[in-house]
Amino acid sequence: MASSSSSAAMRELQRELETKANDLSKLQKGKLSTHALILALTLQSSNISKNHQVRKKYTIQLGENELVLKEDANVFKLIGPVLVKQDLAEANANVRKRIDYISAELKRLDATLQDLEEKQNSKKEAVFKLQQKIQALQPGKAKA
Repeated sequence: MASSSSSAAMRELQRELETKANDLSKLQKGKLSTHALILALTLQSSNISKNHQVRKKYTIQLGENELVLKEDANVFKLIGPVLVKQDLAEANANVRKRIDYISAELKRLDATLQDLEEKQNSKKEAVFKLQQKIQALQPGKAKA
């Protein structure tokens, strides 16, 4: 009888050890996932920052080109080392084309920025949920 009670106690300890090992494994996997998500979130923030810089550059160029259209001045074109006077209508047409291109790029950048920000927000939520799961799995800590 003593051997059956000790083997039952041994099996119970074995189950408890397996449970703790599984919990530890889940916790470690969660930490790795958290690190991967945080890294992805950092990269996403970097991409958003770069796109904001490019958007700022295009916005400045758009303002400069619109300013050029408002002025009725002599327009010169640099051909090699020489400035050659250019027809005002031709210069305005070139500037309008540039404005159209810049406006299209700004629209594209706005769509890209919106997409990146949505992805960043979803990654933030995923990190938050994963952190909550990790806290719930940690032994000896109150569940949040």
